[in-house]
Amino acid sequence: MTKLFGVYVHWPYCARICPYCDFNVYKNRAVDADIWVAALTRDLEKYATRTRGRKLTSLYFGGGTPSLAPLPVIESVIETCERLWGFAPSAEITLEANPTDAEQSRFEAFAKAGVNRLSLGVQSLRDDALKFLGRDHDAVAAKRAIAAAQAAFPRVTFDLIYGRPGQTLQDWRAELSEALELGPKHLSLYQLTIEPGTAFGVAVDKGRWAPPEDDVTADMYDIAQEMTAVAGLPAYEISNHAAPGEESRHNLVYWTYGDYAGVGPGAHGRLTEDGARIATETPLAPPDYLSAAPHEETTLTPAEAAMERLSMGLRLTAGTPFTEDDAFFAEAGALERLDRLIGDKLLQWDGQTLVATANGRRILNRVLYELFA
Repeated sequence: MTKLFGVYVHWPYCARICPYCDFNVYKNRAVDADIWVAALTRDLEKYATRTRGRKLTSLYFGGGTPSLAPLPVIESVIETCERLWGFAPSAEITLEANPTDAEQSRFEAFAKAGVNRLSLGVQSLRDDALKFLGRDHDAVAAKRAIAAAQAAFPRVTFDLIYGRPGQTLQDWRAELSEALELGPKHLSLYQLTIEPGTAFGVAVDKGRWAPPEDDVTADMYDIAQEMTAVAGLPAYEISNHAAPGEESRHNLVYWTYGDYAGVGPGAHGRLTEDGARIATETPLAPPDYLSAAPHEETTLTPAEAAMERLSMGLRLTAGTPFTEDDAFFAEAGALERLDRLIGDKLLQWDGQTLVATANGRRILNRVLYELFA
């Protein structure tokens, strides 16, 4: 099967740094569009020489907040990707944006530039939660942005974060119901995670507040599975729900272990060359990236590649291809670990595809830990 192929572009700037975020982001500032166009074009051309003959399944502008990037940067990247690779039929070009008025005013320009899918960082439809999460918008602005995006783009998705301190099951059910009434074709529903080094991580360590107990967030996860399925947006991945045909084509590149080039500060990539899996990473700091500091490259061992592939593929409800000659079995004790997880009804295997059961997906981190222990 031909691997999917995508390009990820990391825009490192945000209007403000959210207290839960551990991405490679920096406070927004004025930038020179020409310098950024030159740097991104330089790296796109470099990766194009290593991926000749490929067509792009997807192009994804992430961050950070790429909708804050100068429009000529977005336009240039799309045009350069078309020149270097060309887009496959039904290729997806996604841009992440926030629901602020300043960004909404640019939606039509992004669509005209070629963006055909917008990903809105809504995070909540409750004003108190948005304030807690450090967001720049309120619930009214969020709903207005969703409507504006749906009018400007053929495909729209937005995110919600659940498992906030004090949030009850009834609160989550009501908020998710309100979100579904907005008519999305795709939703990303993420449990709030407390990452070390973030403002939230410091606050929790100091005992200022605590997230809900695990059994409460597990119940919230189950509510999300139930409600989205009834609404015609069943889960196709642990945190992602879509109407048939509306799945994120770019994220499927990751989850099916396709190839992708990563450009922009701190962007990761994965390429297959001469049968080997190559991990790439660009310099983190924008000045280093712009000055063409060297990229890091690592050739993964077959066992490392198998671990990555299974870790990504088991997130999908459809599972991942898996046969008896898989590199996974080269590890000592691998078959015994697999049999134990199958016996515990956390994994299913028919000899061709490995699938995490519904219960296995609820505790996938534990499943993966035991699979590769």
